Amino acid sequence: MKAIVFDKELKLDNNYPKPEPKIGEALIKVSLAGICNTDYEITKGYMGYVGVLGHEFVGVVENVNSDKAEDRKWIGKRVVAEISYGCNDPECEWCAQKNYRHCPNRHTLGIWKKDGCFAEYMTMPVNVLFEVPENVPDEQAVFVEPLAAACEITEQLHIEPMKKIVVLGDGKLGLTTALTLNAQNLDVLLVGKHQNKLDIAEAQGVKTKLLQDFKTEKIYDVVVEATGTAGGFETSMALTKPRGVLVLKSTVATGKELNLAPIVIDEITVLGSRCGQFPPALRLLKNNRIDFKPFISNIYNIDDALKAFEANKAKESLKILIKF
Repeated sequence: MKAIVFDKELKLDNNYPKPEPKIGEALIKVSLAGICNTDYEITKGYMGYVGVLGHEFVGVVENVNSDKAEDRKWIGKRVVAEISYGCNDPECEWCAQKNYRHCPNRHTLGIWKKDGCFAEYMTMPVNVLFEVPENVPDEQAVFVEPLAAACEITEQLHIEPMKKIVVLGDGKLGLTTALTLNAQNLDVLLVGKHQNKLDIAEAQGVKTKLLQDFKTEKIYDVVVEATGTAGGFETSMALTKPRGVLVLKSTVATGKELNLAPIVIDEITVLGSRCGQFPPALRLLKNNRIDFKPFISNIYNIDDALKAFEANKAKESLKILIKF
């Protein structure tokens, strides 16, 4: 089969072995997949990963390696999957809660110990599969994983309706987060540097502001840092009111010294937020609460996968998809 593989270099392998599902796993024919910034970071050495890339996808189950009727019901269904699955050891507290992303022995699709979805076929355990509603097209369903990550904020943190929220950063992550919070009827402002990206959020009812026109004031109850930069983190601290919550939605890797004194002085709660549950994200899409079509910069065929990765590097690109 065709697969996009990283092993010191990125390449399209036209003869990669088709995976065989293990007991309890489904064989999935991939329809559409999305390139994430994490995929790009892996090509620069992140996680030391070698194998098929990709973790954002929608596909159809072709077979299941199980005799159980409840497992075989997945055959023929259009699905998405949580990107991590755990050890399922009875002693594992994380697997008992179905919070597989924190299982110390987890596998993570296209990131850690598990071939990803940038291939014609992939496998995943049936216990992390979710059926896509009939009214949700592939071009929307492929965004479930990042949408679930945005939904994670309100899973971790109860935000009262009158609280003021600001999201800093208008990339894919910031846009998705702002749209999600807005769809949950919260008072959110998106701040970024690119008017064309802010326009996408504004068209769906989100309040926006260009960074150059934005006044830095400590008036926000919840600040979401989605720039991934040290400067963005410092600005986020300067926006969070005393006893407010600073949500770190992006990883800030920097050698720069950071002054964390404001966190202590203003008694700011810092909340790390990563992946999320899929059902809330699927409900938002089923109910047409968010439209991801404006995110799609281009769709490439698998044969042009390397061109797709190059296109993903362009600053004007939002989301690049790969069709199988």
